[in-house]
Amino acid sequence: MCPNCRAFITNKDKVCPYCNERVSPRAVERRDPGQILGGLVPHAAFITVMILVINLGLYIATTIFSMRSGNEQAFMGIDGRTLFEFGAKHRDAILLGQWWRLVTAGFLHGGILHFAINSWVLFDLGAQAEENYGSSRMIVIYFIATLLGFMASAWWSPSLSVGASAGIFGLLGAMIALGMKHPTGAAAAARAQYVRWAVYMLLFGLLPGLRVDNAAHIGGLVGGFATAWIAGTPYLARPAIEGFWRIAAGACTAIAALSFVSMYLWLSAR
Repeated sequence: MCPNCRAFITNKDKVCPYCNERVSPRAVERRDPGQILGGLVPHAAFITVMILVINLGLYIATTIFSMRSGNEQAFMGIDGRTLFEFGAKHRDAILLGQWWRLVTAGFLHGGILHFAINSWVLFDLGAQAEENYGSSRMIVIYFIATLLGFMASAWWSPSLSVGASAGIFGLLGAMIALGMKHPTGAAAAARAQYVRWAVYMLLFGLLPGLRVDNAAHIGGLVGGFATAWIAGTPYLARPAIEGFWRIAAGACTAIAALSFVSMYLWLSAR
């Protein structure tokens, strides 16, 4: 988007065709890819890739734990006890003080198909959100969407729930907010596309026989939309605002790390 008039333009435009102002480089183009594992990790989607790596590490850990607990089919499907031990959302446990489950649940998956689908969507959608919102806002949007998603899930149902889809719906909400705040033809087309995605995914969750947590999806969608609407996109000329979002991203990262430490300490004490 043009940093001056906020119109959607192509990534090849050096001068905005709408307001004729010079276009500065995008946030992802100002990063130094040489600082990210020698360029092995795509620098335009660094935070997205890091989330995927954490999800993969936890899926491997839960698979091994489940196998050692006697589940021979652990690679295809993790048993409920293992998911509970690693921090799945569970209303009674949360009410007893295990608040960290509202965060850790968003990085766990119940089976290989669940993990693969969420990873595929997250890689695609996360890269788009990170390109438009930048790393700091991306972290805050994803964290708040995950938190509010599992808060809604805990309110709606007492049962176990896991998955990155609450955060993914938050990114969908963020992209919808982006299209609504910038009334151009390209923005309207993008908004319509992401609204369709959200509707299709919510309808998919209503199919009989599927154990889909639509409460977490709706909570994540609302949380991501609201956060993105407030956050806006990066403003190079306003360092104080950008500093605030960097601090907010650091706070979200710290809370997420504390959640995993709390999960580990609780698991070690059992």
